Amino acid sequence: MDLKDQLKNLFPDHETNDIPETEEETTIWMQDDPLICKYEKRKGKPITIIEGYTGADSDFKILAKEIKQLLSVGGSFKNEQIIIQGDYRDKIMSFLKDKGFKVKRVGG
Repeated sequence: MDLKDQLKNLFPDHETNDIPETEEETTIWMQDDPLICKYEKRKGKPITIIEGYTGADSDFKILAKEIKQLLSVGGSFKNEQIIIQGDYRDKIMSFLKDKGFKVKRVGG
């Protein structure tokens, strides 16, 4: 006996509403100019920087969160740049291309 059957026994007059839950699709503004993906070393540690987004800061923050979750790494959003800990240029570039962005690789 599962939970639905138990609830039917407790509340026989209740009618269930089978409305499928829909996820809200976040729409990030796409730009014509390419995003710049570059590699730097700060204090001896490698970082990947994504810059050049001309849309709203909130959209760029959402993009930063998605990249950090994809790679399971830390990072931040400062001065209109996404800073990701580690050298993940190839993975980030392929992710951004799948999203529909144009990406340009700079450095090393």
